Amino acid sequence: MSTPISDTFSGLGALLRGLGTVLRKPKLFLLGATPPLVTSVLFLVALIALIGRIEDITAWMTPFADGWTEAWTTTLRVALGIALVVGAVLVMVVGFTGVTLALGSPIYDKIAEDVEDVLGNAPPESEEPLVASAVRGVRQSLTLVLISVVVTVLLFAAGFIPIIGQTVVPVVSVLIGAWLLCTELVGAAFERRGMRKLRDRRRHMANHKARVLGFSVPCFLLLAIPGVAVAVFPAAAAGGTILARQILPPVPNPGRPEPGMPPQNTPPQPPPAGPPQNWRA
Repeated sequence: MSTPISDTFSGLGALLRGLGTVLRKPKLFLLGATPPLVTSVLFLVALIALIGRIEDITAWMTPFADGWTEAWTTTLRVALGIALVVGAVLVMVVGFTGVTLALGSPIYDKIAEDVEDVLGNAPPESEEPLVASAVRGVRQSLTLVLISVVVTVLLFAAGFIPIIGQTVVPVVSVLIGAWLLCTELVGAAFERRGMRKLRDRRRHMANHKARVLGFSVPCFLLLAIPGVAVAVFPAAAAGGTILARQILPPVPNPGRPEPGMPPQNTPPQPPPAGPPQNWRA
């Protein structure tokens, strides 16, 4: 019987299986690591600049605290600094995924196809035009980034609350960031099955919360480490496809009849030899 704990480990297992899949194809792994390398360099420079100026930024944002006692001023500005850095990391991780997927879209589509082929019973490829698919992908990525920005603002406000701002807020940031990240990573598998809207992903993910978080929280934490993100992203892309297959209903196999139905394409059976049973001599 499935339990939240077993589902959590199953989600982690999807990430590990994704890592094993890409490691078996080194060339594909190296190609998949190139887009996150470029994105990591850009985001790392931005994060270092933010942290290096965090004291000046918090002082500029809280001029009203200059007349407070040193202890209260320091407490306020440290809490604000933590909220700013946590919020920036949340936006960067979600934005990192969108930017990296945009840069390496053909590569990650190939990774997803390889995972589907290895696991078998894959649906046919989507017939959506490339331009329409790219435009929709950018629009959905921007939507997720906008959500993360709104969440960051709310967490920024919550960061002013003593104790809660330094304990609860970082945990909530990780959980929300991980959920948004997973929404991006499972996209290829959902789209291949004709489910191209974000609400399709949210609906199925909501039915498997423990499994989704078991996969996405480790991904989020690892992707928040710039150097590690380069190696983790190809595995996360493959793991997202594996996770999607776990939380989606299986694709019907046309070669197998449904229970209680006769097999398809079966030639008609000839009538039994000999006279009918009601024949009388």
